Amino acid sequence: MNRLSKALILGALTSLLGLAAGLAPFGAMLEENLGLDTLFKLRSAVTPPADVIVITIDKQSSDLFGLPNKPAKWPRSYHARLIDNLNRQGARVIAFDMLFDEPRGADDDQALARSIGNARNVVLVEALKKDSVSLGNASTHAAIEQVAPSLPLFTGNALATAPFPLPKVPVKVSRFWTFKAGAGDAATLPAVTFQAFALPAYDRFRSVLAQINPARAAALPEHSRQIVDNHNLQQVMQTLRGIFSQDPSIAEKMLAALNGKNDQETRLIRSLIKLYAGEAYPYLNFYGPPRTITTLPYHQGLQLSEKTGSENFKDKAVFVGFSEERQPEQKDGFYSVFSQPNGLDLSGIEIGATAFANLLEDQPVLPASAPLYFLIIIAWGLLIGITSRFLPITIAFGAGIALIASYFVIAAYQFNTANLWLPLVIPLLLQAPLALFGAAVWWYVDTNKERRRIHKAFGYYLPATVVDELSKDADDIKSSAKLVHGVCLCTDAEKYTSISETLDPESLRKLMNAYYEALFTPVRKHGGIISDVVGDSMLALWTASNTTHDLKHQACLAALDISLAVDEFNLTSDHTPLPTRIGLHSGMVMLGNVGAVDHFEYRAVGDIVNTATRIQTLNKQLGTRILVSSDILNNLEGFLSRELGSFPLAGKSKSVIVHELICHIEQADATMHQHCAKFAEALAAFQERRWREAGDQFSAILRANDLDGPARFYLELCGHQRNRRHSDLMHSVFPTEKNE
Repeated sequence: MNRLSKALILGALTSLLGLAAGLAPFGAMLEENLGLDTLFKLRSAVTPPADVIVITIDKQSSDLFGLPNKPAKWPRSYHARLIDNLNRQGARVIAFDMLFDEPRGADDDQALARSIGNARNVVLVEALKKDSVSLGNASTHAAIEQVAPSLPLFTGNALATAPFPLPKVPVKVSRFWTFKAGAGDAATLPAVTFQAFALPAYDRFRSVLAQINPARAAALPEHSRQIVDNHNLQQVMQTLRGIFSQDPSIAEKMLAALNGKNDQETRLIRSLIKLYAGEAYPYLNFYGPPRTITTLPYHQGLQLSEKTGSENFKDKAVFVGFSEERQPEQKDGFYSVFSQPNGLDLSGIEIGATAFANLLEDQPVLPASAPLYFLIIIAWGLLIGITSRFLPITIAFGAGIALIASYFVIAAYQFNTANLWLPLVIPLLLQAPLALFGAAVWWYVDTNKERRRIHKAFGYYLPATVVDELSKDADDIKSSAKLVHGVCLCTDAEKYTSISETLDPESLRKLMNAYYEALFTPVRKHGGIISDVVGDSMLALWTASNTTHDLKHQACLAALDISLAVDEFNLTSDHTPLPTRIGLHSGMVMLGNVGAVDHFEYRAVGDIVNTATRIQTLNKQLGTRILVSSDILNNLEGFLSRELGSFPLAGKSKSVIVHELICHIEQADATMHQHCAKFAEALAAFQERRWREAGDQFSAILRANDLDGPARFYLELCGHQRNRRHSDLMHSVFPTEKNE
């Protein structure tokens, strides 16, 4: 599998994981509680519209008036005076987030009802209560929400009444209702207040609707004053909601009809269209922490006069309700993204004013649509997954961080400029880390596999210990040499040259591979390492930090097994047999990488290599298969061998005593022992220059075993002129090479 395929697989898995998380409830919860909060906090506070003001019933005002810090216990005449003052200041709409559901003093109630009726712009909040209704039998019931209206004295004089449902503390407030389906699709306090605020644009709004669909427009009052006179704003809003819900194309056509105009009235109409055609449960676009929206204490509202006022209320929407500046006095707080570390939350009246401002500006938070949301998750998963796996791991991490930062900046920019809420948690905290971690794990697994493959490949050419050393520090290749005690085993195949002339290269390669398999197996079995292979020759080593008989014992066992393995190979091979000569010698050897510039080979360097090679060559003259030096057999037990004499080897100044390794001692019978003893006697006579006696003894040995090569060799030497010096004879048979 190539890198691109692996990258595509990781990208696809990252996308699928993101989709699964996005579809799961916990994914949406994380995005809202962590992702949306992060975007708000990055944006920090923004300027709210100047069209909305909050007047708070607070402890400061209660203390100034000498009243309890409980709005329900305040005389309603105070609210009547506030309404009168606000109307004198030109307030366009006044919304009370206070319940007037119980009668008080008749004079106070009448005063408040009179002020509400005179103002003609007051919206009162209504409570929602849950009731259980029967579904046709006594055992089946359903829970529904119903509006619990305030006293008819007040509702009959108010412009409209509306519920204002919010989650119970400590549930976090992130959204609000414009129309509450569970309460008969009733418009909520922020929505009703906005429609009341936009009544000056109602006539034109209806006119545009009539151009698009006259039949639908006919179901609505012709003029806004009719709505005010009839106190049926809530009913009109529910009718409009039904019109836009039943035919969504009406909104598109009305917006198209308004295209190109941007005056204040047109902006109001656009916002109204979005209210009726839009989401019934939109996300709040918070402007900031408590008191971000212009907020005045109640006592200042009562001190307003026609000539003097601390604020300009003309054409403003005023929200009146309970709110405190300090957490200990707070009784109407709701947990939100801008809840303060000291525990101060946004009050219900501030949330209502925020919702109104969102509707007015048509600036709610816009979560990415489902198609866009899942497209982002899929595209991002593919991008971060492919990048993480396709690039080298160190570059991938840098590129991944750059992609994360870029996505984060884009998401923050879109939120700040277009209120568009793109997913943050799943792409950045789930998909990106998992893609990078997955890529790192995959790279680690692949690297280990590659390392094992390389280790295995090098193992065909180098000893395992050397491969381990190189894998840890390849820079040490030039100096990684060590002096050790060792045994060197050399082999050479007879008739290789003639066979190579008759075979094509591929057939010769296959033959030699099978041949070397027969040689390598005994070496590996007895703990040796293959140091070199050239043509038909092999060099094997047994090494240790100090001299040990075990090395020699293992090497001798390997030599005997190689001889048997070659015999079996020759019997099963279809080609000309490859009889093999073996030579062994021991001593100090330098193991290391030999070479220069950009080519090195791991080799054994030392006299024992040359000596073992020369001993192996001596087999050809003596007609033997396995020859070992006396250093090999010194104090070594367990093998049957016979000394063949001292021989001057090519390139060496001193002669070497050579023995023939015959078999393991347990495999030797009495005849073999007798044969070796007779040869030793004959060799002793030869070394004492008793030529005739030695010749007779060697002849007797050959009569018993005409394949005894050393006996034949010495018999020929005895046949030479007896007056010739032994050394001259030996040097004539084994001339010293001049160019070593």
